[in-house]
Amino acid sequence: MSHQTISSDVRERVQELHEILQRANHQYYVLDDPELPDIEYDRRLRELQDLESEYPQLQTPDSPTQRVGAEPLSFFEEVRHEVPMLSLDNAFNNEELLEFDRRVCERLNSKGPIEYACEPKLDGIAVSLLYRNGVLVRAATRGDGTTGENITQNVRTVGSVPLRLHQGDISYPGILEVRGEIYMPKTGFAELNRKAASVGEKLFVNPRNAAAGSLRQLDSRVTAQRPLELCVYGTGLVEGGELPDEHVNTLQLLGQWGFRTNREMRAAKDIQGCIDYYREIGDKRESLPYDIDGIVFKVNSIPLQRRLGFVARAPRWAMAYKFPAQEEMTELLDVEFQVGRTGAVTPVARLKPVFVGGVTVSNATLHNRDEIERLGVMIGDTVIIRRAGDVIPQVVSVVEKERKPGGQVIEFPGHCPVCGSPVESTPGEAAVRCSGGLICSAQRKQAIKHFASRKAMDIDGLGDKLVEQLVDEGLLHSVSGLFRQTLEQLAGLERMGQKSAQNLLDALEKSKETTLPKFLYALGIREVGEATARNLAGHFGELQPLMAADVEALQEVEDVGPVVAHFVAEFFQQPHAQEEVEALQQAGVHWAAEETDGLDQPLAGQTWVLTGKLETLSRGEAKDYLQRLGAKVAGSVSVKTSTLVAGPGAGSKLSKAQELDITVLSEEELLDLLRERGFEI
Repeated sequence: MSHQTISSDVRERVQELHEILQRANHQYYVLDDPELPDIEYDRRLRELQDLESEYPQLQTPDSPTQRVGAEPLSFFEEVRHEVPMLSLDNAFNNEELLEFDRRVCERLNSKGPIEYACEPKLDGIAVSLLYRNGVLVRAATRGDGTTGENITQNVRTVGSVPLRLHQGDISYPGILEVRGEIYMPKTGFAELNRKAASVGEKLFVNPRNAAAGSLRQLDSRVTAQRPLELCVYGTGLVEGGELPDEHVNTLQLLGQWGFRTNREMRAAKDIQGCIDYYREIGDKRESLPYDIDGIVFKVNSIPLQRRLGFVARAPRWAMAYKFPAQEEMTELLDVEFQVGRTGAVTPVARLKPVFVGGVTVSNATLHNRDEIERLGVMIGDTVIIRRAGDVIPQVVSVVEKERKPGGQVIEFPGHCPVCGSPVESTPGEAAVRCSGGLICSAQRKQAIKHFASRKAMDIDGLGDKLVEQLVDEGLLHSVSGLFRQTLEQLAGLERMGQKSAQNLLDALEKSKETTLPKFLYALGIREVGEATARNLAGHFGELQPLMAADVEALQEVEDVGPVVAHFVAEFFQQPHAQEEVEALQQAGVHWAAEETDGLDQPLAGQTWVLTGKLETLSRGEAKDYLQRLGAKVAGSVSVKTSTLVAGPGAGSKLSKAQELDITVLSEEELLDLLRERGFEI
């Protein structure tokens, strides 16, 4: 095979595929601006793989096919860095940064301001990439700064690492060592852990650990499956060429040669500009797509860097200004359980106070029962707490070597710690929830807001802020309490005068006349939306038989399965719920009896769609009338659609209905139909 004759056409095609795929990789991984569709990229890559398989001598180290990984290694070879990879000194406050600037000016005998290059300090793994004549020949970890490990096979799989350099305005040196950080973006980390959880594998603690673990795989095919990225921050050995005299300009040139550089990088004219930059990036830290743990400031002038030199294991011309620590160790003293607005019962860790992320933390979330089991955490353990920005502190791991005898197992309550209702877990859902619904005071505000919403009882003027104010003032303890409000109580609230109070009382009185479907929806029973509420009302006709129905009877209702049936039955079995429903009826909430299934529902089994602008009815009103006649109202046109109601401005739905030969009615024709069925419109 090695003596196989290769035509010039084949050689040219291989070179062409190299260029196409290298450009596509650069556009996708470095510029975040893909121009080649995935399917087309895969087609070109497969073609190149086939050609290299047929003509092995055409496969080169910089071939795009080398990104898929190679056969596993038995160990990592040791690499000695030509130029040591030094660490950085750290500053932890403005005073220490100002002192760094003072030392720089003193050593340079400079009275004027020093210009600095400013870059976010990525929380990843430092690597060295060595290029000869523009081709990647070696990649190594930092190690102890003098020697590292050869991870070339793994680094070749990282899409943002150029296997061959691009030509820029200035030609790259014959020998170029580039240094940077390989990291895992936040979204990639979340997806990696999601996949691991789905197959029962151990989760990574944070993106840095995930990146480190991925780079140290002996099987590079595993690394190829991990969402890693490279961002370069400097150079090491350079021979056979010149680089700019400013650090920022050097990084810009590296960008031309195909490397990803940090978009937040810029120069500051003086040390105050550095402090401003630190504050600016700190404010946007949580919105960045990657983790950072500080800012690196470097004297921008390379000649000045050379004059300043090094001390021990760090350069005199650079300083890392660290953000407050986001992770710290402390002791888990106890666990309490809180009930959220949706009924989720959340375990909260009570901690020995610890300073982390710029504040003293004494509480942290443990999320749910599954998370406690995953962590293997017990009361009395030493744990690692993470706090990022304004995110609620969380327990991320247990320091098992610090575990003491006598740790207490964390047990979830069987009943809501607030209202005493049973707590429930749903298959496929990690959260455990209180079944009390609107009678649980922890869920009260949300329950009242839902009860008053437009699609429920439609109480005009009862906004979220007013609900919160009423509850906080101790004037409202349940949804039925809405109808016990007085003019004096309401008028005495902040920003509520006599007129506003009277308007709200009038709205409450008006809302008492409703329909059974709206009332059922307003109760906030889990998984009971508008359609399910209508089906329940249509099937049972009245409230009492519905409240008395067991799970089997409820499953006879259209579109009600065992899960929803259980939620409905459980809700109406609660004494508190029964009392609240009775209180609402005693307050005057009423409705006309519903027609049961099969009676006066001429549109039963039909699917209708509404499109365009309706001028007499609102879209919600039209939907309500149609559902009362038994129709299902869908959002899109399909072969199952029976009729389309089209108002002015109807577009693609009308066109599709005409293509499928579906009956199309105008709003006036719909109004005629509704009037024929006894609706007064």
